[in-house]
Amino acid sequence: MRNATFTGNLPRNGKIKVGKLIAILTIVLAAIILLCSSAAIVPSGHTGVVVTLGKVSNNSMSEGFHLKLPFVQSVVNISNQIQVYEVDAPAVSRDLQTVSSTIAVNYRIQSAESAHIYQNIGIDYQAVVLMPAVQESVKSVTARYTAEELITERSAVGEEIKENLAVKVSEYGLLIEKFNIVNFDFSAEFNAAIEQKQVAEQNLLKTKTEQEQAIVIAEAEAKKKIIAAEAEAAAILEQAQAQADANELLNNSLTELVLQNRMLEKWDGVLPKVNGTDSSLLLGLDIDEAAAKQNTQTQSNNTPNDSES
Repeated sequence: MRNATFTGNLPRNGKIKVGKLIAILTIVLAAIILLCSSAAIVPSGHTGVVVTLGKVSNNSMSEGFHLKLPFVQSVVNISNQIQVYEVDAPAVSRDLQTVSSTIAVNYRIQSAESAHIYQNIGIDYQAVVLMPAVQESVKSVTARYTAEELITERSAVGEEIKENLAVKVSEYGLLIEKFNIVNFDFSAEFNAAIEQKQVAEQNLLKTKTEQEQAIVIAEAEAKKKIIAAEAEAAAILEQAQAQADANELLNNSLTELVLQNRMLEKWDGVLPKVNGTDSSLLLGLDIDEAAAKQNTQTQSNNTPNDSES
């Protein structure tokens, strides 16, 4: 009897201890759940949008650890990091050429506008706002340029599309960081026409270059002839000047006595026959005086030497 009574009390005490343990565990678990529900962690590069019973709060949470009302408030993390949106954007140029463009947009959400975007647009802001804005901007700007200008002024076209796009999305809180035209593609007919035009321009440039080279060669040859003619003229002038100087020197050296002496050296002894009253020789040489000199010389030559006597 005593043993039965003793064994009968053991299950009752065990039930009390198990109940207390379960209660403690329940309280601890509830505290953990309550603590976790009260904590909010916003990752780096994000903004925490606070939603209280379905209503978006104007107060946002920055990066880091925060506390919130458990089971009443929730936090939606909106990324403020740079995101890339790449899409094909067909358009038509000013000269009605079909243009297939591939563009890439780097954009991000401004931190201060995170709650506004979540409340008015939602998390699908890329499809709701960015995509139609990109398509419209590409089409409107492309229509202002010819197909050839889209190629030659690609940088200016991209900058204009970026500015147009930035204006369209800024009111929603999106910021365009960079805009790139990855590729421009045209119809096969247009590509063939561009290639033919380039070939024609190259041939024209080649012909023009050859003509310019021919002109340069002709001018060089003409300059050579001019230089040669100038050198020849200078030589002739120098020779004429030397002859003139020699003549002047000779003229200065021909005195009256020198001329008379040269005439006497060349005279053959025969008196010239002169008609009229003037009986003098050229350059004032008296005929009688010349004849006397001649006779004296003749007599001297005819006089025999002493040895011959």
